[in-house]
Amino acid sequence: MRSLFRKLSAALFGLFLVVGGLTLAVTLVTSYLYQREVQQRIHRDLAAHIVKEELLIVNGEIAQEALEHVFHMMMVINPTIELYLLDPSGRVLAYSAPPGKVKLARVALDPVREYVGGEPRLPITGDDPRHPDSRNIFSAAPILRDGQHEGYLYIVLASEHFVSVAEMLRGSYILRTGVVAVVGITLVALIGAVLLSRRLTSRLTQLTRDMAVFRQEALGSDPDKTAPDMRGLPPMHDEVDELRVTFDHMAKRIEEQIVKLEDQDRFRREMVANVSHDLRTPLTHLHGYLETLILKDDSLGPEERLEYLEIALQHAKRLGRLVSDLFELAKLDAMIEPLERERMPVGELVQDIAQKYRLPAEDRGVSLSAELAAELLWISADVGLIERALENVLDNALRYTPEGGRIDIKLEPLGEWLRIEVCDTGPGIAPSELPLVFDRFHRVQKSGDASEAMGSGLGLAIAKRAVELHGGNILCESTVGEGTTFRFELPADTPVLNAPPLPA
Repeated sequence: MRSLFRKLSAALFGLFLVVGGLTLAVTLVTSYLYQREVQQRIHRDLAAHIVKEELLIVNGEIAQEALEHVFHMMMVINPTIELYLLDPSGRVLAYSAPPGKVKLARVALDPVREYVGGEPRLPITGDDPRHPDSRNIFSAAPILRDGQHEGYLYIVLASEHFVSVAEMLRGSYILRTGVVAVVGITLVALIGAVLLSRRLTSRLTQLTRDMAVFRQEALGSDPDKTAPDMRGLPPMHDEVDELRVTFDHMAKRIEEQIVKLEDQDRFRREMVANVSHDLRTPLTHLHGYLETLILKDDSLGPEERLEYLEIALQHAKRLGRLVSDLFELAKLDAMIEPLERERMPVGELVQDIAQKYRLPAEDRGVSLSAELAAELLWISADVGLIERALENVLDNALRYTPEGGRIDIKLEPLGEWLRIEVCDTGPGIAPSELPLVFDRFHRVQKSGDASEAMGSGLGLAIAKRAVELHGGNILCESTVGEGTTFRFELPADTPVLNAPPLPA
C-alpha cells in the first residue's frame, strides 16, 4: 500500500519541481529579453547620430574615407557592434566585420522599416549577416541627401563577441544568486507543504489503522460478520481506498442489521402473540377445571373429581413443556455459555435414543427401528443438545405417525460428515407448509383434522438451532400420503475413508 502522505509528497515534489523549473526558465528568458530590450533602447538613435554627422554615401558612391573613420571610431568605442552600409534595396555595400565573416549579401528591410518608422515595440530583431540562422537586435537609420534616399546604416548590436558575453552573463554571480534563491524558495515551500500534508494525513492514517484493527478483530473473528473483501482495491491503494471499502462494508452491515432488527421486532411481536395464545389456552383450561373442582366439590363423586384432576394435570404438563421449550430456545439463541463438547461414538447415542422411544412407539402401534453404520463413527459435540434435537424430531414423528406405521432411524458416513435420518410413514407435509416446519410456533395440521396438533411448536426450531450450533444443518423432505424424512448432517470428529461425498 502507498500511503496518502507518500502520494501527496510525490505529487508535491513533482509539482514544485515543474514549477521551479518553469520559474527558472522564465527568469532566464525574461532576463535575456530584457537585457536585449535595454541594449537596443540605449542604442536607439546611434545609427541616426552617425548618419547625421558623417556623409557615408555621396551621389550614390560610398565615401570610403568617412566610412573607414566611422568603422574605426566604433571599433574603438564599442568593439561588440558591427556596422553595415546598405543600399535602398537592402544589399550590403560595406561592413566593419573582418573579411570573409559576412555570409549574407542582403538584409531584409521589413524590420528596418518598422524600426525607423516611428515608435516601435522593442526589442526588434533583424538579420545578422554573420549568422544567417539567427536574428539580433540592431540600430538603423536611413541615409538621405537632398531628399534622395541613398540607403541605410545598419548596426548589429549583438555581434558574435557580444553573444558570448550574454552567455557569460547568464552564468554571472547575480543570475547564479537568483537561481539559488529560486531553488531555495522552492525547497522551503516543498518542505513546508510536506510537513503540512503530514499533519493533515496523520489523523487519517491513525483512523485507517483503527479501522484495520476493527476489521480484523470485530469482523474477522465472527463467522456471522463477514469481513470486507479487500481484494477489490487498486494496486496502489492508500488509506482513502481502504476506508472506502471498510465504510461501504459497514454501511451494508448497518443496512443488514436494520433489516434484521425489523425482522426480529416483527418476529418478537408475533412470538409474544403466539406465546400469549399458547400460554393462555392451557392456563384457561387449568383454571376452569380447578375452579369447577372448588365450586362443585360437594356434588362431585370420586371418579369425576379424579377425571377433572387428570385433565388439569395434562394442561399443567403441557404448560410446563411450553415453558421449558421457551427457556431452552432462548438459551440456545443467546448462547451465553459455550458448548460442552465431548468426543463420543454417535452410534451408541442413536441406539440409546431408539431404545428409549421403542416402548412408547409400541404403545401407539408404531414400529421403530435403528439402522447403524458398520463403522464406528465419532462426533465431537454437546451430547445433551444432539440428544435433545433427535428426541424432538422423534417426538414429532411419533405424534404424526398413525397406528400401523413405522419410524426408521439411519446413521451413515459421508466423508468428513455423517448423516442421521429419521423417516416416518405419516401423512406427510403439504408443499406449502414444508418451508415453515422449522419456524417457531408453527404446527402442521394433521391430514383430515382441522384441530391443532398437540405440542408447543418449538421442538423443530430447537432441533434446528442445536444442529446449527454444531456447524451442521437439518433438512426436511416430505411427500403427502407417504411420509416425512428429517435429515441431520453433522461434521464427523474422525473422517471416514472411502465414503461417498457429501451431496450438494
